[in-house]
Amino acid sequence: MSRRVAALLAAGLTAAGCVRERPPAPPGVLTVSVEQEASWVRNFNPLTPATAPRWPTLAGVYEPLMVFSGVRGELVPWLALEYRWVGADHRHLRVILRDGVEWSDGQPFTARDVAFTFELLRRFPALDRRGLWGFLAGVVVIDARTVDFALARVYLPGVEDVVGQLIVPEHIWRDVADPVAFPNEHPVATGPFTEVRVFERQVYELGKNPRYWQKGKPRLAGLRFPAYPSNERANLDWAANFVPAIDRVYVGRAPDHHRYWFPLTGTSIFLYANITRAPFGDVRVRKALSMAIDRPLLLEVALYSYSRPADGTALSDAYASWRDPEAAGADWVRADLARAAALLDEAGLARGPDGRRRGADGRPLHFDVMAVSGWSDWVRAAQVIARGLESVGVEAKVKTYDFGAWFQRVQEGDFDLSLGWSFEGPTPYTFYRWLMASSTVKPVGVPSMANWHRFGSPEADELLGRFEREADPAGQRAIAAELQRLFAREAPAIPLYVNPSWSEYSTRRFVGFPSAASPYADPSPNKFDRGETLLVLTELAPRQD
Repeated sequence: MSRRVAALLAAGLTAAGCVRERPPAPPGVLTVSVEQEASWVRNFNPLTPATAPRWPTLAGVYEPLMVFSGVRGELVPWLALEYRWVGADHRHLRVILRDGVEWSDGQPFTARDVAFTFELLRRFPALDRRGLWGFLAGVVVIDARTVDFALARVYLPGVEDVVGQLIVPEHIWRDVADPVAFPNEHPVATGPFTEVRVFERQVYELGKNPRYWQKGKPRLAGLRFPAYPSNERANLDWAANFVPAIDRVYVGRAPDHHRYWFPLTGTSIFLYANITRAPFGDVRVRKALSMAIDRPLLLEVALYSYSRPADGTALSDAYASWRDPEAAGADWVRADLARAAALLDEAGLARGPDGRRRGADGRPLHFDVMAVSGWSDWVRAAQVIARGLESVGVEAKVKTYDFGAWFQRVQEGDFDLSLGWSFEGPTPYTFYRWLMASSTVKPVGVPSMANWHRFGSPEADELLGRFEREADPAGQRAIAAELQRLFAREAPAIPLYVNPSWSEYSTRRFVGFPSAASPYADPSPNKFDRGETLLVLTELAPRQD
């Protein structure tokens, strides 16, 4: 450990506490830590963007038509068996549903439920988080197992969004007056875990769905979720936590059973600068802030060097074969305090006699750097970032919030600077769309699934539009390279590092976790947005020996 790192840690960037061990879960009940909250709010609404639903609402209680496997790089049939284009114009998509699926209350799952869900998104645009009705023209039930989707334009990536949509039961949701605010405290769903057996402020427990369509699954009796405010305090069967010095503090405690796998295929972690607030609309300012950040130091202090600094494409290793060398070599993702200062001067943010930079109104610049309280890696990273900004004359203060409050603020654009993740799909299209497309920009105060920084680029719109119509893989790669170079020029958000796909697990009570030796799915319980967590929840089993 370097002297500088030791000094930062001594200054208070780490805080570990002694916590009483909690009683073990009953046999067959998997204890999981994904969200770090001091107490739980009962919400199992899989559609609303208004607040975060309890895990695993998005991939365990409810299910999509198909699951995207980032490890396999393919769509896995789930509630739907297949899809195909009807006709040569790529304007009509047909989805064939699985037979024999029931809702957890015993009602049959049919094409009417699928059509109803999509119409609900149309009627309540706040629920349409992926912007499905930006390219859909209509949904038609052909028969009980067949649904046709008409597209308003050619949009080949739309397949992923359509089949990735979570489906809700018509017979329950048709009577919900406000589906955006609906807490859905007693979910009726098709997933492997639908029974809310316990729900208290400090713990909740889900039981398995007795009518689950995968016969003999899930093999687990249930899931338990204790409330832990910090990611350093969890002692569980499966977690998606950052754990400092993991070989010593976790594996070393039970080397025969404690395991982890951190592939660099997670989302990229960004410092988002709110474009709607001055002076972040100036690309020179964004690049200057980026060059004030010492990423190797940040990774050593905040992540114990589990990852690597982001390059100029901001892409994770999941897209290694797509990476454009020219864009990757962008200089503004490396620390250069002299160049950062020069760019801030050029942008008119001059230093005053006190050494602090001032905006156009003559007032000293002061920004809050937002992170999630309890996420020790993010908090430490934010502190390193704040110190870097101060070194170029920009006063910065770290502000932390519980996950729910943080998530609401970033979605509504109520922040100066904030750490945050990115969104991904089978190609870099989804990643760059949510970073740069004008169609994803929402007014401040209106929740946005992503593009929290509110950046839109006409040039990106043109490139993304070409990608949407390009069926040839070679053509897609050429367009993706142009998108990477545009990102490197415009710096719409500040990439920090590739987020490891965090997964710690114990084989003392359960087996079947993904690992480097058995990479059948992404290992992290955080991979719920495209349903991938379902691949794991339906594979885990109690240990028999």
